Amino acid sequence: MIDTSQIETVMYQISNLLLPPVLIVIGALFLYAFFVLGVFAAQYWQRSNNSKKYQQAIQTMATDVCNMKPVKGYRLFSHFQGYPTSTTMDLEIFAIKNLEKQRIVTRIAPMLGLVATMIPMGPALKSLADGNIQGISENLMIAFAAVIFGLVTASITFWTASVKKRWLVEELNDLQPHLEPSS
Repeated sequence: MIDTSQIETVMYQISNLLLPPVLIVIGALFLYAFFVLGVFAAQYWQRSNNSKKYQQAIQTMATDVCNMKPVKGYRLFSHFQGYPTSTTMDLEIFAIKNLEKQRIVTRIAPMLGLVATMIPMGPALKSLADGNIQGISENLMIAFAAVIFGLVTASITFWTASVKKRWLVEELNDLQPHLEPSS
């Protein structure tokens, strides 16, 4: 017969080994979220300052595709300038790639926050059984901090990715009359 207590002990020990790397990844993703927020703010500022130039460039494209000038803050438009024979599908793929990292972080950060919440719960419950109030407190602090970091990270990346997605769709819509038909 298999002794389940040994399996449980091994699983408990392995889960405890996972806590430091999970906390490091959550911390790195948290920093990444603020980097994304900074890039987003810069792009928002560029788009605000260059919206008239962009509208003029879109209107000029109807008559003179060859002399289009780059407009900062408009990534899909800039990509199209580099690849003027792009199809709708090509630009959609570019847009998806542009948002891919943020979308992955949006989904992974809360999961890792949950993992980092559950791992310290074992030692916290053990401390409770032993009557060690300080052990409970220390483990719960780690658990709650990890889930908060994960949720804040996901919130930032979800919000910025959602706004960027709208921007990309608007640019794709503006470029639609100038695109090669998709195969």
